[in-house]
Amino acid sequence: MHEETRLPRNGKEFILFLAIISIISVNIIAPLIMGFEFGFTKETYIETLKVIPFVWIAVVLLVNLVAKPLVSKLLPKFIGPTDGFNARVLFNIVFSVTILSILLTVIGSWIGMREISMEPIHNFFYIWPRNWFISFWVEALIAQPIARFAMKKLHESQYTRIQRAKA
Repeated sequence: MHEETRLPRNGKEFILFLAIISIISVNIIAPLIMGFEFGFTKETYIETLKVIPFVWIAVVLLVNLVAKPLVSKLLPKFIGPTDGFNARVLFNIVFSVTILSILLTVIGSWIGMREISMEPIHNFFYIWPRNWFISFWVEALIAQPIARFAMKKLHESQYTRIQRAKA
């Protein structure tokens, strides 16, 4: 099988890939969810901007400590060796978004409210489907394609540099 240029190949590239996805996602998903929850006002947006850095830290930690290990165990149960890149990416997005949206529906609410309460747990089944829907489409149509494009361009520039060095 040929080398995949749209995905990270080492730790440094994974950090860049994760940074691109998480920064884009948090800056789109958080304002949308807060807007639907509290109204699309300037005040709501400003309050969202105040908590975005804390939500971003939570996202990065949850991706590395929870989602990535769980997804790596789930993927082999649903995809086979002959499944293509797009199938693998789609299952990865579905599993990652599901795990993270479940956790962040509660944890993100706590960060946004600046307190731990039972409210997001009591309202979970009203809030979570909307959060999952928003997150899935942002990941599938915006964040992940941009990150994969960045990886492809990075690998193309690395290949070009190697070819120039050989010449």
